[in-house]
Amino acid sequence: MSAPLGLYVHWPYCGRICPYCDFNVYLKRLEAPGLTQAILDDLSGWRAVTGPRRLASLHFGGGTPSLMAPADAAAVIEAAERLWGFEASAEIGLEANPAERDRYADFRAAGVNRLSIGVQSLDDAALRALGRDHDATAARAATAAAQAAFDNVSIDLICAREHQTAADWRAELQAALDFGTPHLSVYQLTVEPGTAFAARAARGALDTPDEDAAAVFYEVTQEVCEAQGAPAYEISNHARSAAAQSVHNRLYWEGADWIGAGPGGHSRLGAHAAGGRIAAAAARRPQNYVETVARTGRGVADETVLTAIEEAAERILMGLRLTGGLDRAALRAATGLDVDGTALARLAAEGWLTANGDRVRFSPRGRLLADRLAAELAPET
Repeated sequence: MSAPLGLYVHWPYCGRICPYCDFNVYLKRLEAPGLTQAILDDLSGWRAVTGPRRLASLHFGGGTPSLMAPADAAAVIEAAERLWGFEASAEIGLEANPAERDRYADFRAAGVNRLSIGVQSLDDAALRALGRDHDATAARAATAAAQAAFDNVSIDLICAREHQTAADWRAELQAALDFGTPHLSVYQLTVEPGTAFAARAARGALDTPDEDAAAVFYEVTQEVCEAQGAPAYEISNHARSAAAQSVHNRLYWEGADWIGAGPGGHSRLGAHAAGGRIAAAAARRPQNYVETVARTGRGVADETVLTAIEEAAERILMGLRLTGGLDRAALRAATGLDVDGTALARLAAEGWLTANGDRVRFSPRGRLLADRLAAELAPET
């Protein structure tokens, strides 16, 4: 039986570029013609690679996919249905900006059944500092519009911002939870290389919390969300029920297969004639992507087969993000490798994780250093 298959579609355009964002994004006024058709053609090319399978999810990310014409989203959904077909409970998600709330119902009519709203903050000064094109009033109106159109709604928030206190965050998080949305994603602000915030930080003009202070924000998030019936099921993601958890993101964390179409989209597919797992990346610049699809029938600019060690390291890194932990039996079945036993014993003794049979879970303090600890657990040979 093949692994579940997901489809990710990257729509790279934004009305403005946020100063913290390091995603593959471009201003909408520079939009390359023919992108939607290129994505549709790319999907046909991928169908020849995957063969007949059914989709567990389709996710429109970006960028700002809510800037797409709803008719274009409908065309992609229809193509995915024609090429693969959807599982009965498939999730079709789209990331949305509060500024496009008047279009939410149109995306629902196009076939989207889950909306993730980039609220980011409920503080006007913070939203201005984050470079957002909406205010708190618009964020509240967008959440109401989403809940009117969709049963499955998620909101994104950013904490550990410049000058933010833990008390400020506690009140803001509680206000967001009062919306009653079934899912919440909380990300701590990180200063990524190449962003406007990185340039400010290099000048000494950005004052964000240090590592110890950021840990307090994480602890507050866990405390408040758990008390309000939205516990974490992944380091940054909270859900009021199992049904509200992100189907698409769980494909990443659990090592399933997915196709990434659109500029810069990444793909992972299990079976390969040469053995190992296919890792592919599409051309990043929109015009290059359109031209690559026209020339080859697919948008892929780079494709390789991961070694067993590379695949194991990736599966460990992603699987340990889940509060349910990493399934070592599944890791061994996929790669023939296991976690580093010496590192596992040491980290368990130090209280960073627990290991019960084939299940490894980070402790609450371990989740604060998840990426670093996961790297220690990766096998070396």
